[in-house]
Amino acid sequence: MPKISLKDVPETSGTNYPSPFDGPCLDRSKKAVGDFGGLTQFGAHIITLPPGAWSSQRHWHSAEDEMVMILEGHPILIDDHGQTELSPGDITTHPAGDGNGHHMQNLTNEDVRFLIIGSRNPGSDHAHYPDIDLDLPANGTAKRVYRRKDGAPY
Repeated sequence: MPKISLKDVPETSGTNYPSPFDGPCLDRSKKAVGDFGGLTQFGAHIITLPPGAWSSQRHWHSAEDEMVMILEGHPILIDDHGQTELSPGDITTHPAGDGNGHHMQNLTNEDVRFLIIGSRNPGSDHAHYPDIDLDLPANGTAKRVYRRKDGAPY
């Protein structure tokens, strides 16, 4: 098993959400450690949220599990149960199909870093965004396209 040095993993920033939904997530950055290591069955990313940034829009997946472990900082998990402050070492799990829309926000003055691991089922997964007019339906391929909830394109 090869060792990966985090400094060797390229970092990207921003999001692929259409405007105006991209705004709160533009400052986040990620290192795709799973891709860098050649993983194909699940994704693993180190995400950094500077002050004020969001991890994503609040969402849930029909066919993909997600697990998050906080490495640094104190983000706020926002889901259908309300707001929960998280600390280093805390873990959240988001089972496929649970219908509980979730995301994290960094409301502190310091960076937040976390590891997110999730299954990869883009051909059959449907990502739901309960708070906004955004939908990411499965289309049988790995290249899904964001749509409005009525099916219209962006």
